Parts: sequence; C-alpha cells; structure tokens
Amino acid sequence: MNIKIEDKDSKAIVFDKIRTEIEKHNFSIINEDQTRPWGGFFVIEESQASDFITKFFPHLKLDEVQITNKLSPKILVVAPEKRLSWQYHFRRAEIWKVVEGPVGVKISDTDEEGELKTLQNGDFIQMDKGERHRLIGLDSWGVIAEIWQHTDQDNPSDEDDIVRLQDDFGR
Repeated sequence: MNIKIEDKDSKAIVFDKIRTEIEKHNFSIINEDQTRPWGGFFVIEESQASDFITKFFPHLKLDEVQITNKLSPKILVVAPEKRLSWQYHFRRAEIWKVVEGPVGVKISDTDEEGELKTLQNGDFIQMDKGERHRLIGLDSWGVIAEIWQHTDQDNPSDEDDIVRLQDDFGR
C-alpha cells in the first residue's frame, strides 16, 4: 500500500485515504471504527484473509498461520503520540506488519512493560497468546496490517478478549 498521510491531515482525512487504498486493492471493509481514542481500525472480510496474507505477509503461508478457521484481518490506525492499552489476550495471538510508520511497540512476558522498539515500514512482529503488548503512535500516523491467530475454535477471540493492564483512556 502506498498511503500519503500528511502531518496536517485530520483523522477523517487519514481514514478516507486508508479506506481508498484498501478498496483500491479490492479488499471489502465490513467494519470501520474511528471512535477509538487512540485512532481506530478497518475490519476486512474474513473470506479475503488469504489474499490479505498474500498482500501484507507474503513470507507467511496460510496453513502455517491459521490455527482455527478464522484470522480476522484488520488495518489498525494509531494517531500520533497515542498509545493503545498495555494488554494481552486469552484466545488469540497477533501478527502485525507496519504499512505506514514508524510506530512504537512494547512487548513483555510479564506485566512490566518492555523497552520501546521502533518499527519501520515493512517491519513484522508476532505476539503469542498471553504476551503483553502495546502499539504506540510516534510523531506521525501509524498504519498496521493485523491478523489474529484464534486459539479456541469454539470461542474465537473478539474485542472482549482484551485484558488491559494499563490504559491511558481509563477503559
């Protein structure tokens, strides 16, 4: 993807540019959320998960990534100088690729936040189920391709499968 996001762009303009780029690559957006205090996300049609992996994670093979029948492809959008909660999940692992960066990431096996790592365009990171993590917007908007590796076929992960250890927004 080639998204030209300017520092002066409003949240609405940033989302318009990303939506246009997603649709240009023939992905169907089934949900869009601009209401998150840290930015928001686009949910891509599950039936396009294989194409999503081919586009954003060409080094991965679908059968190596897919634990259950669902991957929940998304595009995360993190605003400058905003942080998602310090969190982990019981029913999913996550794989991220930076589409527009840089972005910051912290990971840890404990409740103590790890050191800040800066990821650039094209960088890839994988978090295991239960691994603590946080996505951080740096000086500009960050755009991340994300897939969820659902670990419980009978009870796939969802937005309620977030254990927040710290949250800037009091959630």
